[in-house]
Amino acid sequence: MQCSPELDAMIRAAQKAAARLQADFARRDGVSVTEKGPADFVSSADLASQEILQRDLGDAFPGHELVLEEGPSRGRAETARVGRLFVDPLDGTTNFLKGIPHFAIAIALETGGTVVGGVVLNAASGELFYAERGSGAWVRAAATTRRLRVSDVRELGNAVIGTGIPNRGGKGHASYLTGLGNIMTDVAGIRRFGSAALDLAYVAAGRFEAFYERGLAPWDVAAGSLLVTEAGGAVSRSDGADSRLDDGDILATGTVELRRHLIERLAPKPVS
Repeated sequence: MQCSPELDAMIRAAQKAAARLQADFARRDGVSVTEKGPADFVSSADLASQEILQRDLGDAFPGHELVLEEGPSRGRAETARVGRLFVDPLDGTTNFLKGIPHFAIAIALETGGTVVGGVVLNAASGELFYAERGSGAWVRAAATTRRLRVSDVRELGNAVIGTGIPNRGGKGHASYLTGLGNIMTDVAGIRRFGSAALDLAYVAAGRFEAFYERGLAPWDVAAGSLLVTEAGGAVSRSDGADSRLDDGDILATGTVELRRHLIERLAPKPVS
């Protein structure tokens, strides 16, 4: 796939920040950590990665607002050139801090209220997922690039499902456990890997048949959601309603049939 200049700039920025993360990962004893909330950590590695992304993306997209995970948004979108970049400098901070090599950088470009470009880079392995609206989704690893396709599995019994479990102090534990209980005995497996951006990339790649989670932020899902839809899948809320970046509720699936099965089990049931 021939990348647009905008997507190419996003990829270059992600790769530069990933190099810094890899260096910090190799010497984690020197990484400082604070707790933003219960089990919600931010490290000096997050901030160093974000500084690189903020500088490089700010230079490449001077008329766009940067919506950053760590700190307030930067810049204002010009009236004639409305655009935003959703930036997660380290998705999977807990994995990073525990020495688990599964964490990512996620960047999404929104123009006119629509996400038009997305990059999810596994900063530990270098595996790069990217998409542009209308041009498909792709993965690049070991100098090989291939187009992504979602899984065609239709039955729960053959499906491996990714999910995110509410952290200590978070909301929705009871409803999450109810939904999990409704599906776990019917599926081939449940996986909780700790990076929503990579979970969505795995749905796009057909490694997971579906992924669901609540309580997510726009920078967690914007890039990955585009990967899924450009790979032929669907993204909605877990109750089947249209998904919005700001409502934090996402269900990504490869097939219509699997989506229906999961909505039936995850959607809140009316109280009789």
